[in-house]
Amino acid sequence: MRIGAVIIVIWLVLGAIAAYERGYFSDSEDASCAEAGTVIVTTVAGPLNWMGVNPKITCDVPEPSK
Repeated sequence: MRIGAVIIVIWLVLGAIAAYERGYFSDSEDASCAEAGTVIVTTVAGPLNWMGVNPKITCDVPEPSK
């Protein structure tokens, strides 16, 4: 059980490093659900990011009716 937890933590740390390398943690833009989703998916993808996986999330927020 412990080795599995260590592997998961290492996996997520590597994913966070990949997200940081892509500039997803910068404050240059307004936060959106798409940006947050992309950061989360990139982090969960972990080391696969360096093998060509480039996850992106799109998010359409409905406009209120007039």
